[in-house]
Amino acid sequence: MRVPRDGRESHNELSGTVHGAVIQAGAVHGGIHIRSEGSSLARTPWQLPPLVRVIDRSVELEALERHRARAAREGRSALAAVSGLGGVGKTTVALRWLHTLRPHFPAGQLHADLGAQSPEGPEHPGEILARFLRALGVPAQEVPAMLAERTALYRSLTANQRLVVLLDDAATAAQVRPLLPAGGSVTAVTSRRRLPGLTVDGCYPVHLEPLAPEAAVELLADTLSDGRVTEQPEDARALVELCAGLPLAVRVAGARLAARPERGITTMVRALAKEHQRLEALAIDGDHNVRAALDLSYQALPPSAARLYRLLGLHPGREFDGSVVAALSGAEQDAAEQDAQERDTEERDATELLEVLHDASLLVDAAGERHRFHDLVRLHATAKAREDESPQERTKAMRRIADHYLASATRAEEIIDPQHRTMARDYGTARVIIADVGPDSEAALDWMERELPTLMAVIHQARSAGFPTVCWQLADAMWPLFLRRKFYDDWCAAHQEGLAAARELGDAAAECRMLTSGGVGELGAGNPDRALEMFEQAAQLFLNSGDRLGQARTLNYRGLALHRLGRPNEAAEFFLRATTELPANGDQRAGGLARLNLADVALATGQAEEAVHHAGVARTTLRGTGDTYNAARAATLLGRAHLVLNRLDQAGELLSSALAALRGMSANYETARTLGSLAEVAERRGQTHLARDRYQEALDLYSSVGRSLSDEAEATRHRLRQLESGEPGV
Repeated sequence: MRVPRDGRESHNELSGTVHGAVIQAGAVHGGIHIRSEGSSLARTPWQLPPLVRVIDRSVELEALERHRARAAREGRSALAAVSGLGGVGKTTVALRWLHTLRPHFPAGQLHADLGAQSPEGPEHPGEILARFLRALGVPAQEVPAMLAERTALYRSLTANQRLVVLLDDAATAAQVRPLLPAGGSVTAVTSRRRLPGLTVDGCYPVHLEPLAPEAAVELLADTLSDGRVTEQPEDARALVELCAGLPLAVRVAGARLAARPERGITTMVRALAKEHQRLEALAIDGDHNVRAALDLSYQALPPSAARLYRLLGLHPGREFDGSVVAALSGAEQDAAEQDAQERDTEERDATELLEVLHDASLLVDAAGERHRFHDLVRLHATAKAREDESPQERTKAMRRIADHYLASATRAEEIIDPQHRTMARDYGTARVIIADVGPDSEAALDWMERELPTLMAVIHQARSAGFPTVCWQLADAMWPLFLRRKFYDDWCAAHQEGLAAARELGDAAAECRMLTSGGVGELGAGNPDRALEMFEQAAQLFLNSGDRLGQARTLNYRGLALHRLGRPNEAAEFFLRATTELPANGDQRAGGLARLNLADVALATGQAEEAVHHAGVARTTLRGTGDTYNAARAATLLGRAHLVLNRLDQAGELLSSALAALRGMSANYETARTLGSLAEVAERRGQTHLARDRYQEALDLYSSVGRSLSDEAEATRHRLRQLESGEPGV
């Protein structure tokens, strides 16, 4: 009751439902809406969290803005989903984009954490809608009870509004869909999953990758806010590389350094250098934690996908294809015990599990339908394998991986070099999955080269894992790759490991193979003394075991080492013995190779006619045994001998036939040697342009196999310079 100044009594009565402010105006009976500046502000939500600085995301932000502008032109809402690994900066990017839109979207900003990674599980969209409706001014008692009614009311309220909405940490498209506003609003969704289901709603996907090294260094400098990054640039780069460009990891490392301003960046580099301690070092007590972020993604996986994630953490290489997943996912029994339907089901299941890991942003695509872990994710997967798999299960998985690569490399070896004396292969008890290495020798060589880092990792891991047979047998299977593409460092390292494994096993035959094949690698790497020592050890082992054929084969190898050591006469004696002893013991092909080596010595010592004889016999023998690669090498040497004798037509014909054969084998080193000789033929014929082109192609091929500084390459480079300067050449 209110008494006015004139003394008359005034009565105010309030009934019914009243929206807005109330004034004293006598009797008020509902149905009246009174708006005021204060009530309008109260119902305009500005819920977005504050901004943090964004580093190097301009490409993604521009793409998001282009999508919004296109949607506006078409008169529809804009929806975008930002996905990526935990800690990669999804929310930061979404906030940066949405905050710039505030002047153009006056109806406000809504924000909700959908809780995909919450221990209690994802939020129900109905609960989020209730909060949104209250934020938009609907009294709590008037929020509908049913999800469908809440959705309808939400869309009615937003139909003529221009809002921005951030739906953070979404679990599924179904959780997001009821929360999409109507009208000309903009919605950004963040998720560790890619949420392909939102595509049907017109969603624009943006997947974030870790930062490039330069951007990660900038982020570290922003976090430290002092001069240490500028003063210690090399340490700063090393640190962000150990963080693998993950913004959360860089921020955590920077925060730990910021708390110790007297320490150099190198202290954190040392802390992260040990892989098994890296995730523990990338943590701040009670706050940001890289391991915790990855644990949340891992815990959300279905059990079968979680197990595959753990087992893939045992893979020794950086990349893998679907055949590795099939090898890890397959049954224990041999292929003969499974029917085609069971194998098809396994392959389909493996593909589906891979997709689950990709959708969770725990795997990323690599070139050629391959997959890889982010470096920190790989460490996490490995840690989970140690925690959640027994030693026996880890050993089984590692053996499956090793057997897969051994069998696949052996298949490639058979395609590339069917004449190579493949020794027996020993596999574990599980069914062995073989990769598709290609239909021909070039494709098989490409497969081997692409997998070389992983094959080497398997070799280095095999002995300590308890698979010494895999170690030497895989080195043996890689012979065609080493021989043709000249990866000498890996060649020598693989055979050193294989030799140690063979000796550990007490397997004399395997030891001899590692000594002879490894010795050829040492010879190519420029270590003829070491090569000769290995060949002589092999010869003694063969002699002790009574293996006359094996001992005869070492004659070739010892001759090669002696020739390289500048002892051609001794080399020729060994080769000459080999030309008779090898065929006598049943190896015509090796006898042909000995004859080829004898021709090489003859040509090097100025005996061109003798070289023509030996090379011609070698070519005939090698062609007769089906060794097309070495027959082409013999044709090259025969052509070079005719070139020395100035028989240009014969030289050109032989070299051209050799070139055609070698090109089809991806034998770049031998192809380069042949091209160099063909360039000489062209130069002598006055075909300057053709000579120049062939010299240049030869140099390019030498570079492709890491032989750009070899004597052959240097001689080719010298001839090309002479040709271009107009000096007298060959």
